[in-house]
Amino acid sequence: MEIGLVGLGKMGGNMRQRIRAGGHTVIGFDTNQDISDAKDLPDLVSQFTQSPKVVWVMVPVQAIDPVVDQLADLLDEGDIIIDGGNTLWSDDRVRADKLAEKGIHFLDCGVSGGVWGLENGYALMVGGDEADVATVQPVFDALKPVGDFGFVHAGPHGAGHFAKMVHNGMEYAIMQAYAEGWELLETADVVTDVPATFESWREGTVIRSWLLDLMVRALKADNDLSEIKGYAEDSGEGRWMVDAAIDLAVPVPALTAALFARFVSRQDESPAMKMVAAMRNQFGGHAVKTESPSLDDV
Repeated sequence: MEIGLVGLGKMGGNMRQRIRAGGHTVIGFDTNQDISDAKDLPDLVSQFTQSPKVVWVMVPVQAIDPVVDQLADLLDEGDIIIDGGNTLWSDDRVRADKLAEKGIHFLDCGVSGGVWGLENGYALMVGGDEADVATVQPVFDALKPVGDFGFVHAGPHGAGHFAKMVHNGMEYAIMQAYAEGWELLETADVVTDVPATFESWREGTVIRSWLLDLMVRALKADNDLSEIKGYAEDSGEGRWMVDAAIDLAVPVPALTAALFARFVSRQDESPAMKMVAAMRNQFGGHAVKTESPSLDDV
């Protein structure tokens, strides 16, 4: 099938490659014309040869409404817009209702996979009508990992981004647990080979995970993380998750503490935050603050 893809950054660019590798036609647009297939959004829409037209938007939350509004003026009744960015879930129903006035359909899709998605596939959490999900399913199948897992139609509008928000909040807490354990082992001066200890946990233990694998990879690149400052950003979804938990009166102490731990990194140097920053760099290509060459260059 054909699909338009708006936003060809770290995620969008790799998604374009993976969809094309799955045998589909992708018309990509980015403000960076060196990587773009279309000169602007009207040009992107004009290149479609099939209906309904499907346009997947991968832009920062600040840009989503201007892009969606412009697309709404270019697309036809029955066409589909997908928001695959890290967008506030409660805005999805508003966008869906607004687009429905023009007969344009809408899906929200939480996308996880970071810079490894091209190789390993992307976990997709989709919200919206079942018929629209079925229309786009060939592209979802191309993007997801091989096998039975990695895709879910999570529910109606907003469900995809809500699921991704909770996923990211859980990610904060898991990363924080690994990082604090690493700091304790390093500080205690009892375990003489901390990196090897973490590597040994990659098999045969209940705390094995892909994040643990990436943590080991980070330690191999920088054994004591001396090249990284103990500063870790929060994407915004952690804050939204805590807000949702407060609204629903759901206790999430571990997730909330992990979010506030990110704020600690804004202050004095934190060894645990070095590890959180290293893991964020490994799975998502997120920049690290350093006075030496970045792990991106390793």
